[in-house]
Amino acid sequence: MPLVLGINTCFAQTFPNSNTDGKYYVVNGAKIWTVSVGKGDPLFIIPGGPGNSHITYRAFDSLYQNCTVVYFDPFGTGKSDTAKTIQEYSLKRSIEDIEGLRIAMGFSTINLLGHSFGSVVAQGYAIKYPTHISHLILSLPFHSGEMIQQSNTNREIEIYFPEIWDSIMKLRQQGRLSNDSLYEAIRGKVPFSFMFRYNPEGLSKTANIPYPNKNNNQLDLQMSGPDGDFNTIGDLSSFDYRKDLRNLIIPILVMAGRYDKLAPPKWTIQYKQFCPRCEFVFFEKSGHTIFREEPEKTFALIKKFLEK
Repeated sequence: MPLVLGINTCFAQTFPNSNTDGKYYVVNGAKIWTVSVGKGDPLFIIPGGPGNSHITYRAFDSLYQNCTVVYFDPFGTGKSDTAKTIQEYSLKRSIEDIEGLRIAMGFSTINLLGHSFGSVVAQGYAIKYPTHISHLILSLPFHSGEMIQQSNTNREIEIYFPEIWDSIMKLRQQGRLSNDSLYEAIRGKVPFSFMFRYNPEGLSKTANIPYPNKNNNQLDLQMSGPDGDFNTIGDLSSFDYRKDLRNLIIPILVMAGRYDKLAPPKWTIQYKQFCPRCEFVFFEKSGHTIFREEPEKTFALIKKFLEK
């Protein structure tokens, strides 16, 4: 059933259902599920993770009057195909899948919005295919593997949840890594709101929406390694865009959360140095989910930016 939004039902806007109202495209040998909303130039929304599907990003429907919002489930997530072997998941493939999807959908150029890990894919795409992108929007981004390695939440857990941290340390002494199920169960006791939100009220209502394969931890395991919470290896440790960002001549918007524990201000503000042409904006009442904590500011800013 399509989603219907609007105060006056006579003028209600109908939005597609993520489960049923989409279309598959074959990209690099895999079926990729897409859902499009609105009219105008395309804005691809690249989910975070690695391993998130598009379902928790439907708040970007708010942009339907300004552009065609293109949601998609990255390879391995949601309704898209999954890999036969975990080695098929990679940052390189994620970047090439954006290009393959652009071609398959028949767009000459696209706008890109990458959130969290999605920003890593978006930056990689913009650097490799600068003539195929019109606007680049980076939401709570990471510019390098060093930033990901340094910007973990272990320090906050140790300070604010010492009893959980003690349990984690006991597991570490036993040689258990952060992909261990017992470790994940104990770390899972840290409230989601603490990890991702400045304001814990109004947590995502999409959490209970039925959707297949919402989050695939296998992608994170492959790209971060078996002990990613303490020692990131693989693709997420080796990328570094800092020297290349200044060469991009397209409009770039960087959005950062003042209370973001995953991509903290100490690191995100460095985009002013590495990408001096970018428009850099702090969201003073947000953590790692600005489009849910400060939606009006987020979407007003994006609408204005896309007019450039």
